Parts: sequence; structure tokens; C-alpha cells
Amino acid sequence: MRPLVRFALVISVASAMLASALYALKIPFKEVTSDLWLAQATKLGELTELSQPSVVYDRSGAFLTLLKAEENRKPVTLDQVPPVIVQAILDVEDENFYEHDGFDLRSTARAVLTNADAGSIRQGGSTITQQLVKKTLLNDERSVDRKVKEAVLATRLEKELTKEQILERYLNLVYFGNGAYGVGAATETYFNIPLAQVSPGQAALLAGLIRNPLANDPFRNPEQAKTRRATALSQMVGNGHLSQEEATRLNEEPLPAAPNKPQERQSYFLEALKQRLLDDPRLGETPPDRYDTLFRGGLSIYTTFDPKAQQLAEEATNSGVPPPGRSNPMGAIAALVTVDPANGAVRAVVGGPGFSEQNKFDIATQGYRQPGSTFKLFTLLAALEAGYGPDSSVDASGPCIASYDKRPIDNAGDGIGGGYMSMAAATSGSVNCAFERMAATIGFNKVIDMAKRLGLGQNPKYPIQNVATMPIGVEEATPLEMAAAYAAVANDGVYHTPTFIDRVEDRTGRLLIKGTAEGKRVMSQLVARTAADIQTGVFGGTATCCRLNGNRPAAGKTGTTDESKNTWFAGYTPNNTTVVWVGVPSGNVSMRGLGGRGAVYGATYAAPIWKRFMDAYMAGQPAPGFQLVPPRQAIGSRTFVVPRGAPILPGSGDAVSPITRRGQTGTYRTTQTYRRSTPRTSSNRP
Repeated sequence: MRPLVRFALVISVASAMLASALYALKIPFKEVTSDLWLAQATKLGELTELSQPSVVYDRSGAFLTLLKAEENRKPVTLDQVPPVIVQAILDVEDENFYEHDGFDLRSTARAVLTNADAGSIRQGGSTITQQLVKKTLLNDERSVDRKVKEAVLATRLEKELTKEQILERYLNLVYFGNGAYGVGAATETYFNIPLAQVSPGQAALLAGLIRNPLANDPFRNPEQAKTRRATALSQMVGNGHLSQEEATRLNEEPLPAAPNKPQERQSYFLEALKQRLLDDPRLGETPPDRYDTLFRGGLSIYTTFDPKAQQLAEEATNSGVPPPGRSNPMGAIAALVTVDPANGAVRAVVGGPGFSEQNKFDIATQGYRQPGSTFKLFTLLAALEAGYGPDSSVDASGPCIASYDKRPIDNAGDGIGGGYMSMAAATSGSVNCAFERMAATIGFNKVIDMAKRLGLGQNPKYPIQNVATMPIGVEEATPLEMAAAYAAVANDGVYHTPTFIDRVEDRTGRLLIKGTAEGKRVMSQLVARTAADIQTGVFGGTATCCRLNGNRPAAGKTGTTDESKNTWFAGYTPNNTTVVWVGVPSGNVSMRGLGGRGAVYGATYAAPIWKRFMDAYMAGQPAPGFQLVPPRQAIGSRTFVVPRGAPILPGSGDAVSPITRRGQTGTYRTTQTYRRSTPRTSSNRP
């Protein structure tokens, strides 16, 4: 009697539900279906694109990481899916898939009866086509209206797509739990094996997950997962795709122990890459559009990243500064960025002690700090462009006085000073007052213009201000900006905006972004080559510590700010530019006493880190020399004379005309002077 009573009850309930549904549908059904049938046919391309992670590659094309949102998907074609997986999913989800036209009334009725009899959901009533429509064209709302639309659109979709097209899209769309969408990602997540190696028991487990991935999760609910797998195996047996003996054996197989989820690699380079792509309008008009394109669009992102350079950069910076503790109580660290001068390609970034969720701030690309004497490059270039040369004499005596507030600027801690010296000697010795008077002679505006041409001052928060100490590095810049500026000198005067991207392609292979753009000439070859020639002298001046191995040609500049708060070395060869910063990431904190030393300069830690990295990274690479420049007498050697009204008051030497003779070393100048009248000059207030 009990089975008969249950059967009668099920029939009664089902009949009542059907009658209610028909009554409720008699008015809206015509409206809903007529609109859907008369609408323009839905094409496959109009279905919502499947979310797909973007893949990031290094400069050699090797895999780096995935950029993904909450969905982990690895798209596959239908012919890549083993028949055992296809059959298991069809047996469980839609055994009449190849027979119905999108809506299977018989299966729906049977599902209602089976689920009512079991007291739980054992079978689903929706076909695979209906599930595809719901996930891509509709939503998960539980309503009569949505179910009608789902059935009508499923029937239409069956007329527009082949069964194989529908099945392939479904197999890539369906959610299997633990962040895995589609059979490709599910196989890796649950079994960590290639798709082709999936066994019938594993296929049954996957098929059983679709209806309720959370409840049937083998990691959270193993007993429920076993029960659901047994149901799937039973349905495969019932449809003749598996023997009962094999199903019994497969049901004893152990469940997977832990999910294998692809880890999104994190680093300063990758974070800088992501931020630049999220700001790039070529990926979408709005921030949400760009986010979806980057993390769900299935892009192929080919970067400029060099793993070898990154490893060596991390080794050099980690060992180049004393570890936190008694010898480093202020918490000083090193940052490094290395760039290819030929195209602006960023090869490696060390933005701090190690990237983490708590330590994302990247000094190398985001940290605006005073560059100290590395900023003197712009005065040097502007002076060369104005017709001065390496042998041009300048009064280097200190202190030099700012004309507006009579503030003294001295040469303390920055090398030699006193009397006249050549521009080349002032550069290798990093003499503050020499550069102040050079800038005052040609005009501060020309120094600022040169710095802007070379990429500084573009951030509105950090403009280059026309103040007395501007020429010696009180304006703020990032190590990346300084690297790009110095790279232009190494590249014969052609500036490239630094880039982390070689190219970006969409999921069809269409080029979206070309990262390395054509460079812009910002100074003449003569100016660039002469500046490089002058800056080779730094290794006989403030950076005598750090000549490269094998006498590899190199040039550069040290930098130090007041109280040793920021120290720098910007160095380059014809085929590489690398900038190192050493300081305290929390702010402008004095590093006096670091490592048991007193004052800390650019040559104390930054330059040795640069040398350690460059010797290792450039080993085995070509060692070209810098291009030859004309004889110095052909370039120009007139004396710098500070005009009246300049930001720096004329020094005592500006009333005399120097007669110079080369010292024995050929590096510094000795001077003889005679009195003459002060020349008439026009005001040159910048």
C-alpha cells in the first residue's frame, strides 16, 4: 500500500502544480514567447563571453603567471575532452541531449517524479542547452517567466548551433566548485593531471559535482561526494556505458585529498604591470571594463621581464644593505630597476624587501624621492646643448649663495671644491656650487626643460619647481623615471618611455597593445655622447669603488641628499641602464650610522649594489664602448659666468677670467686669474 499511496500523492501534487502553472502562464506565455520568437536570432557571438584568465609571459615567451578574477577556467575544444567525461556528464545531466530540441518534457516530468519520490534532488529537469542559456543569456532567478524564456531560447539556440557547439560551450562554462569553471580547470583542480588521463571514476565524480558543487565537494563533504559519485556511476551503468562490476570497483577509489589551485604569482614587476594595464584605455573605456578585460578576457600578455635579471637584482639588493637590527636600526633597504636603453624595456624591478600583501609599495616605480646629485645630469645636458663643453671652466668655490633668501649652499660631502675647474671635473667630483653656477649661467628654465624632456615632472603631484637648489636634486623622482632619463643618454639621445609590456593579444590573437613604441629624440647625438664621455669620469671620482669587471665601459652618477636620507647610483653601459636607491621606505629618514658608518653616500651602498648586479648580469654579454666624440676643442670650452639676477649670486671668481692649464692627472684644473671689468649681461631670471 505504501508505494501506491506515495505514487498517488506524487501524481496529485504534480497535477496541481501543472494546472497552476498553466493557469499562470495563459496570459504571459503568448507575450513572452512572441517577443522571443520575433526578436533577431541570437548568434553564438552574442552569448556572454566566458570568463577566462589572462596569461602572462616573460620576455622569452615562458609562462609567468595567470591574472584571474574569481573564475579559474582553462578553455578546451570538444575533441580535447575524453569521451568518458562527455558520456558521464550526459548520463547525469542530459541523457537525451542528442535527441531533444533544447527542451525535454519527458525528462522534466521524470525528474519531478524521481526527486519527489527520493525526497531530494536526484535528477535535474533542465537540459544542457537550457543550462547554457540560463548561465549566458539569463540569470538564476526562480520564476515562471524566467523558465519560459529559458525553454524558448533553448529551442531557438538548438536551431542556430550544432549539438557539438552547444556541448563544447557548456563543458567550458559549467562550474565544478573550488573556483574551477569548465572541465579543463576542474581536471587540474581535483586531480592535477592532464585532461586526457581522466579515469571513468574521476569523470563520474566531476559529473556529480555539477548539480551542487558545494554540497558534493570531496574536500569538505567526502561522504556526500562518495554518495553522489555512486549515483553518477549508477546512471552510467543504467545507460549501458559502464558495467556494474566496474562501477562497484570505481566506487571504492579514494577521493582527491586537496585542491590543486593555480597560484597567482606576485611581484613588484607584475604589480606595476597590472596597474599600467588597468589604466590603459585600449583595454576598455571605464575602470570596470578594463578590469573585466584584464582578469576575465583571456588575454595573452607578453612582458619585458627577464627572470635572470630579476634573480640577480634580488640577490644584489638583499646582500647589499645590512639586515634590520643593530647595524640597521632605521630599516634601510635597497630598490633597483634595470632598463634596456634601446627600447625602454624594463627587465627587472626590486621595489623593496619583498613583495607581499602587507608590503606592496614599490619604491622603484612609485617612490618619489629626492635624487640628489643624480639630478645633475640635466644641468650637464642643458649646458652641453647651450654650447659649453667638458673643458668649460666654472667657479666651484663654496658656499654659493641663493639670491632670493641668501641661503648658503656648500660642497660639503659632495667632493672637492674651491677655485675654478672644468665641467668634466665638477661632474666626476659632484661639486654642488659648480653645478649651481652652471645652471644659473644657462638659466634654470633650460635645466627644467631638459628634465621634462627626459620624463621627469609628468606627475602633477611632483612638478619640477624653480627653486635655488633644484639643479642639485631637491626635486622628487622615482628610480624608474631616473633610469629612463639616463637610458636616453646611453641610447644616443633617443628617449623611450619605460614599458613593462612587449605586446598584448586578445583571446583570438588580435593585437591590442604594442608596448615598445618608437623612441623620441630629445637631444643631439653630440650632446648625448659627450655627456656619456664625461660621466665615465665618475669611476675616477665619487664612484672609484665600482668600476665594472673586465674594464667594461660604463658611465653614471652618484647621488646623496641631506643627512644621508636618500642615496643613489644611476649607471649605464651602451646596452643597459640600472638605477639603485638606498633609503628608508617609510620616508626621508637619516641613514647616518647604517652599518656602523657615519654619513652614508651614493658610493657607500648604492654603487656597490649596482656593480654587483651589473657584473653578474652583463657577464657573457657584448661589452661595446661608447661612441667617440669630436675633440674637446671642437665642442666648446667657454667659461660659465653667472649673469646678474640669476638664482645664485655671482661668486668672487665671476669678476676674473681664468687662464687654465692641465694638471698632471688631466682630471682637475689649476687656475691663474687676472682682474677685468665685469661684463655687461642682461637679466636671465628663469
